[in-house]
Amino acid sequence: MVAMTAARPTILFSPGSPMEELLRVTTRLAKTDSTVLITGETGTGKEVLARHIHDLSPRRNAPLVAVNCAALPEAMLEAMLFGHERGAFTGAATSARGLFRAAHGGTLLLDEIAELPLALQAKLLRALQEREVLPIGAVRPEKVNVRIIAFTIAIVSNESTQSSKLSPVRLMIEERDYAKAYGEGR
Repeated sequence: MVAMTAARPTILFSPGSPMEELLRVTTRLAKTDSTVLITGETGTGKEVLARHIHDLSPRRNAPLVAVNCAALPEAMLEAMLFGHERGAFTGAATSARGLFRAAHGGTLLLDEIAELPLALQAKLLRALQEREVLPIGAVRPEKVNVRIIAFTIAIVSNESTQSSKLSPVRLMIEERDYAKAYGEGR
């Protein structure tokens, strides 16, 4: 058994195991600034792996902010992720930065990204591509410097991409990351 540790839980694996290859790939990915999508069943350690990537990355000393997209009501999720201006909606007595800006310079972990509504996925895609967010009620976008590590239990395949809720976000993540991790692209 080999143990890999950072400031977080220990990851145990046997040499030559599939887990060793997974850790080798994640160590490569950690050195890039790529967005990462991790899929797997409940209890398989997706968040531990995501935190491991953050801990090995150049962003390790910056904020690590985690949110479970399935745990928040749809109406609240957009305000939580992107922030809002005072008076933008009923009950917005003060402005709020949002999790993207709270994670500025660091990593934002998006658990259960498959639960994001399509309209919110489009806004997330814009944040990933343009590196900016538009808080609710704002008239100008704000630049953000955030790495996204997303995870889901949803099974993601090319066939399901056409009909699944993951369509716009998943494709963009997959194409960028493989090329960056293995040096085959931009």
